[in-house]
Amino acid sequence: MLKKTPLIPFILTTSLFALWGFANDITNPLVKAFGTIFNQSQTVSTFVQVAFYGGYCLMAIPAAIFIKKYSYKRGILVGLVLYGLGCLAFIPAAQFGLFQSFLIAYFIMTCGLSFLETSANPYILAMGEEQTSTQRLNLAQAFNPLGSITGAYIATNFILGKMNRMGTEERANLSSNDFESIKMADLGIVKGPYVIIGLVLVVMFVLFLIYKMPEYKEKEYSKGLDLKGTFQRLIKNSRYKEGVIAQAFYVGAQIAMWTFIVQYGTKVYMDLGMIEAEAAEKSSTLQIYALILFASSRFVFTYLMNFVKPGFLLMILSILAIAFLMPVIFMGGEIGMYFIIAVSGCMSLMFPTIYGIALKNVGDDAKLGAAGLVAAIGGGALLPMVQASIIDNFNVNVSFVVPVICFVVIVFYGRRAYTTYA
Repeated sequence: MLKKTPLIPFILTTSLFALWGFANDITNPLVKAFGTIFNQSQTVSTFVQVAFYGGYCLMAIPAAIFIKKYSYKRGILVGLVLYGLGCLAFIPAAQFGLFQSFLIAYFIMTCGLSFLETSANPYILAMGEEQTSTQRLNLAQAFNPLGSITGAYIATNFILGKMNRMGTEERANLSSNDFESIKMADLGIVKGPYVIIGLVLVVMFVLFLIYKMPEYKEKEYSKGLDLKGTFQRLIKNSRYKEGVIAQAFYVGAQIAMWTFIVQYGTKVYMDLGMIEAEAAEKSSTLQIYALILFASSRFVFTYLMNFVKPGFLLMILSILAIAFLMPVIFMGGEIGMYFIIAVSGCMSLMFPTIYGIALKNVGDDAKLGAAGLVAAIGGGALLPMVQASIIDNFNVNVSFVVPVICFVVIVFYGRRAYTTYA
């Protein structure tokens, strides 16, 4: 797999997969945390995800154009700068004490993450022999869940676990001075891990800057940027166009599941007698178990692809996810929590499978096509907002109808993949 691959550049680039996994999953539990800190509704708090995944959506195409014009290395350097600036922006954000200042920091961060994802994936594919490129990418992607698990662990133990134990209702009854004092102390705790990862990114930037990374000049560079022709061909490609739609709904489902597992669990465990802070911590710990199941299931389903067509497997996993969500909506309670965790196992292969099906046979349009699939991550900005609104106006159990609808869309794409597109 790595016979003709430059080892140090491969290791450096692979480390980026863990870095953006860390950012994604340290953020999900903080939707609940910001709701408590600022004493605001779930709908307002979910603007964290709008800012976070909005950056992915808006910057993916510009990042792809930049990389096509210059190089993978320059794309990575820009990504590290923006990601690092976003993390370090948590310092003034915590001092201002305004929710909006954190949204700006998140948006800057994810503009950088969009550059990193759009650069690193094709860069890994280019590092070595073409026949082993998919294996190399799978190896690099295996480090993404490690970053995710680390991010969720730090959010649980070093942010939620260190915050003031007062719940939302108790804070609402405080005097304005006492509320402000507790709020600023908690925001200081929130900023800590982001500042540390920002300093790590400074080191990573220096390493990429000084190390001579290989350049892979492709034939398409000499043809110029045929943006109009590329977009026209992609829009006419049903497999690709429907894949972007399916990817947007998948990411929306994933972010909704991993964001609101904390809200669901907090309600369940408060009903069982825990205080709000303890219930939120327990829920965040169970989210880590969900991420571990997500990571381990990927290997199982990758093996099954030797025997089952990807589209068929995608359809079956989506149907299972819908079935697992029925007890969450109609029964609730602690048993629902375990079914939410089970859905993570079903989701494990969806993103790369949709990605691979959508980009099959697109030829030289793959780079901008890949950027479109990264832009589809914007589904993670919009659909969780819908679910948050349902939580505020109805209840958290009913809100899981949103990921059910998302998985229905993926069922149809999976069926199309193994029948119409096969």
